[in-house]
Amino acid sequence: MSLDRTTFFIDGDWAAPASGDTIQVVSPHSEQVVATVPEGSKADIDAAVAAARQAFDEGPWPRLTPEERIDVVQNFSNLYAAKLGEMAELISTEMGAPVSFSNLAQAPAPWMQIEAFLGIARTFPWEETRTGALGEVIVRREPVGVVAAIPPWNVPQFTIMSKLVPALLAGCTIVIKPAPETPLDTYLMAELLQEAGVPAGVVNIVAAGREVGEHLVRHPGVDKVAFTGSTAAGRTIASICGEQLKRVSLELGGKSAAIVLDDADLAATMEGLKFTALMNSGQACVAQTRILASRANYGAVVDALAEAVSGMVVGDPLDPATEIGPMVAQRQQERVEKYIALGQEEGARVVVGGNGMPDGLTSGWYVRPTVFADVDNRMRIAQEEIFGPVLSVIAYDDVDDAVRIANDSEYGLAGTVWTGDVDAGLDVARRVRTGTYGVNTYTMDFAAPFGGYKSSGIGREFGPEGLAHYTELKSIYKP
Repeated sequence: MSLDRTTFFIDGDWAAPASGDTIQVVSPHSEQVVATVPEGSKADIDAAVAAARQAFDEGPWPRLTPEERIDVVQNFSNLYAAKLGEMAELISTEMGAPVSFSNLAQAPAPWMQIEAFLGIARTFPWEETRTGALGEVIVRREPVGVVAAIPPWNVPQFTIMSKLVPALLAGCTIVIKPAPETPLDTYLMAELLQEAGVPAGVVNIVAAGREVGEHLVRHPGVDKVAFTGSTAAGRTIASICGEQLKRVSLELGGKSAAIVLDDADLAATMEGLKFTALMNSGQACVAQTRILASRANYGAVVDALAEAVSGMVVGDPLDPATEIGPMVAQRQQERVEKYIALGQEEGARVVVGGNGMPDGLTSGWYVRPTVFADVDNRMRIAQEEIFGPVLSVIAYDDVDDAVRIANDSEYGLAGTVWTGDVDAGLDVARRVRTGTYGVNTYTMDFAAPFGGYKSSGIGREFGPEGLAHYTELKSIYKP
């Protein structure tokens, strides 16, 4: 079955593009074109925003009760649940995530988000009465308006749902601009939204590149921007939104640290780090790519990590045995290769991996999973987000020094501590300046807020806090 598409999803229907420009979706494994879809232009964005604007200003969606919107989103959730396998395989095909990861995070986790937000919406204080000094005050949470959602290519559905679902439940309308690497999953999603009964114009989807994305951010018809991606792009978006006093939430980069305390079970820790450090082939903003080990235990941690990483299966993302797939694009492969070369130039020691293609592979945008030892936290490989399967092992003197190193970063998104003493781990967790943290694990619970300190972003997704980002507060005073 062909994956080619010729239209966009605008105003509740399939709309012809304004230009003949196309995007070729290329398999990172085979380097072959797997689909061709239209590339959005500024005119297509204008049409999508106009549809969202009219649906918000004049349509029924913002005027439904929260319960009525919940019913429609529940329909969408039920339909989505029946398509998890298809969605997972589609995303692995377009961006190269190992299908084992896709069957965990690329499709089931987005569905879990929908269900979590539905539960939150059912008890959310959409309108409450407070007793103030002068009498009763009605406090309402009303939809923020037209939302521009810009997700990245690494976990496309995951990062769309964190914006789409709270926006819908709040009564907003939305324009989604998928990354050009991953447009295919949004077509399946649009079909399900249409079948679920979401009114025309409430959701609009136009895949396009960066220049057209900036046009969407600047568009006067947009009330709020929700972006997940690089810190550099986030700074540009924040600047535009600041100039326009436009609501904005940003989930940006990370360079998270995993602190291995001396009492940690090394075998269990390495099994944990295979996921937390190398999930999605290292293409994850929360990946813990700085591994901190005490000087006394440094050699043992390096050896254990080297053994774990060298044993990981690299190859075809659609093979269930694969643990590390290709990079999303040739430019990303080249970027990671340059960082592997840079680490060696900076004086770090390659323990596993290094430059070049993994053994047994001659095509595809693969890199060798790499572990560096003798890394100083001031090195660029320890400070800059590489977005690939490259780990740096950094020595610390004591726990205070480990916390200092973990915090010595412009980022503050995630992190873990590995220890036999959970209370000691919780003490470390409270001292590291990140938005999320795990003790002997790393996960996301969609009942709790997710986001970053420092250059890792502004605002939070998930939980009641994530839903609140799509509302405006109004106070009504009664006589």
